[in-house]
Amino acid sequence: MPNSEFSDDQVLASWHKNAHEWTKVVDKAAIPSRRLVTDAAIVSAISAYQPATILDIGCGEGWLSRVFAQQGIPVCGVDGVKDLVNIARARAGSCDSYRQLQYEEICAEKLEQQFALIVCNFSLIGKESVEQLFGRARELLLDGGHFVVQTLHPHWACAEQPYRDGWRPGSWDGIEGNFAEAAPWYFRTLESWVQLFNNSGLAIDAIHEPKADPLSAPSSLIICGKIVA
Repeated sequence: MPNSEFSDDQVLASWHKNAHEWTKVVDKAAIPSRRLVTDAAIVSAISAYQPATILDIGCGEGWLSRVFAQQGIPVCGVDGVKDLVNIARARAGSCDSYRQLQYEEICAEKLEQQFALIVCNFSLIGKESVEQLFGRARELLLDGGHFVVQTLHPHWACAEQPYRDGWRPGSWDGIEGNFAEAAPWYFRTLESWVQLFNNSGLAIDAIHEPKADPLSAPSSLIICGKIVA
């Protein structure tokens, strides 16, 4: 399917349709890489900075927000999918700050707070919306703040396709559930991810490649940026 047939709008439309099925998958810990590696990896990457406040963009049903809220850290969870935000609110516990905002709305300054750390955990799937969000990141961060992103590792996510930026069809293969059509996603090379940070005035502070064991391929890529003075 030609790349021109994919768009950021399709990404959001798919997640509206699949919100409840995805929540079931998260609840059952049905994705081995998350259960064994990547969930703990993102918690560790954030904890290393001991942030006073956190903005969880693309929070989904809120599991990551709750982890840090239970530690007494004020967390704001934001997602563009109404059903996911409602689920997160219903499970809020000590994290009672969730807002339904699309990334474009965040970029339009409808989120006026500033935070010590922003995290995007497998939630940067589109093209223009992601680029716009990076462009606003500095305004959302306090002085000395950090921007932490976990995403698919480009080297194995590329599979057999050319190693260059571009839209790719999505898939639910290997995940049990009654899912509707999967969201497309915009593939970025490692160089392109680094450029996003640099072009937004965020210096790369750390890059992590979490693994299940020392001999296995990385399960994900985590890039941590910080504000450049």
